[in-house]
Amino acid sequence: MSRAHKPDDDETVPRPVEGARSIRRALAVLRIVAAGQEQGVRLTDVARGAALNRPTAHRILRVLVEEGAVEQDAATRRYLIGSEVSLLGLARMARFPIRAIAEPHLRHLSETLGDTAFLTIRNGDDSICIDRRPGSFPVKVLSIEVGARRPLGVGVSGLVLLASLPPAEAAQVARRNASRLKAMGVDPAQLLERAAAARAQGYAYAPVGVVPGSRAVAVPVRNAEGQTVAGLAIATITSRLSATRVAEVVKAMTEQAENIGKRLGERAPARSHR
Repeated sequence: MSRAHKPDDDETVPRPVEGARSIRRALAVLRIVAAGQEQGVRLTDVARGAALNRPTAHRILRVLVEEGAVEQDAATRRYLIGSEVSLLGLARMARFPIRAIAEPHLRHLSETLGDTAFLTIRNGDDSICIDRRPGSFPVKVLSIEVGARRPLGVGVSGLVLLASLPPAEAAQVARRNASRLKAMGVDPAQLLERAAAARAQGYAYAPVGVVPGSRAVAVPVRNAEGQTVAGLAIATITSRLSATRVAEVVKAMTEQAENIGKRLGERAPARSHR
């Protein structure tokens, strides 16, 4: 007579663990706080963006503050990324070789165009600014800080990164970011329409930038395989980026983006033989 098979511990179907859910919630909160840059974010913004109730969001923030991962401004009561996260990030600097490769090209753009240049990469469903070079023009548009994290598609660099994805994948990203986008006043459907436009024209243009009175434009940086690995952007005051100048700026940016892509290709074989 056959016996009923009793699964070993290794065969037991894994179940969701409360601890894992707490970690995911804490990381979601950190991403939202990081998006606030130097201005910080309110408790209500964190709760809405992470789809949490206020008590839960406050409890997570309190623990993160205790651990130094988040700080709270005593005057505004807003939350900002803490020093502990910044220190941990130093251990990963070598993991972004594109930053070192792109630096001279970013500097070239800021010097020749006179406006602030930005380099942004994708990280999951977010975009992160990893370098910024202010231009020589007296009025500088410093729209985002290095390390700023935003939902993919927000900002011109994020838009070219989102546009580089197949439409179905881009829609999935927008769906996962829906609550965060709505908390920022961004409609997911309209964001996908802008991504489609950027995909068609090969660059993203914002006639109204993040900073009032500014405009921005971004082009994709592609590797030898044609994959988009970063977004290269320029931000300036409105009068310096007229419709007639956009084509000129995009041409100069595309040239530098291609140079970065070539240098990335040159570096890849050298790394594989180490």
